[in-house]
Amino acid sequence: MSTLAHTMMTAARSADSGLAGPGELDRYPYAEAPGANRVGAPAWEGTDPELGRVGRRAAGSRGRGLHGQLVQQLGQMIVSGDLGADRPLVPEEIGQRFEVSRTVVRESLRVLEAKGLVSARPNVGTRVRPVSDWNLLDPDIIEWRAYGPQRDDQRRELSELRWTIEPLAARLAAGHGREEVQQRLADMVEIMGHSMAQGDALTFSRADAEFHSLLIQVAGNRMLEHLSGIVSAALQVSGGPVAGCDRPNEISLAHHARIVDALAAGDGAAAESAMRQLLTVHPEVERVVPAPREH
Repeated sequence: MSTLAHTMMTAARSADSGLAGPGELDRYPYAEAPGANRVGAPAWEGTDPELGRVGRRAAGSRGRGLHGQLVQQLGQMIVSGDLGADRPLVPEEIGQRFEVSRTVVRESLRVLEAKGLVSARPNVGTRVRPVSDWNLLDPDIIEWRAYGPQRDDQRRELSELRWTIEPLAARLAAGHGREEVQQRLADMVEIMGHSMAQGDALTFSRADAEFHSLLIQVAGNRMLEHLSGIVSAALQVSGGPVAGCDRPNEISLAHHARIVDALAAGDGAAAESAMRQLLTVHPEVERVVPAPREH
């Protein structure tokens, strides 16, 4: 095993990783059939009492502090539909309900406003915005949708988006390969192989996410590069307890290795084909697009 593989696998096992997994997000009691047109004051009573004690929770949702935790809680409530469109958000009420300062509330609402979830206007106050105004490419919104009532739609849309982005990125990367990046991609495949053999799904998923992110970044297209975070978010919410192109298996690993070989050979068509086959391995993608035809 390479030094990089050993380091990455050790880090993945650390309890201090600071990454929130599906289990943590599932603590939130999403409503399965939220009322789309509810208006009036927020019904805070419907939430888990523990979520109201932001300041007393363990050191942070993903290590983001009080402000980050409140963003997480309010964001989940908006995306789940518990706080529907045009619902007023009164900072004083939020501060009392979640036991945080006005400064924390103000900073949190600014973050949510930047994501398109709320709007703040003079003489109107802060209100929840309709879905059409949300930044649906924001990694946090992707995560909140993927673990809320819209989970099926979100995962299908992510699969469709990946099918559009990643084969093209693989083709382009074959013409922009740099030796150090090629080696890094090969390292990720090695790590995935070792972690799969040891049943270490967390390390597999992290190596998988880095593989796909690197591939997009080396494609030589700056607009595509900005989408690498979306692909990473898609991998993290791909479904089930394991994140990645699929649950770790030999077929998925072989397709990753084929991509690396095609990039090393500068064969864009082969890299694109291998990526399409890799994405088709994912059961969610099979419901979206047909398997590649053999010519």
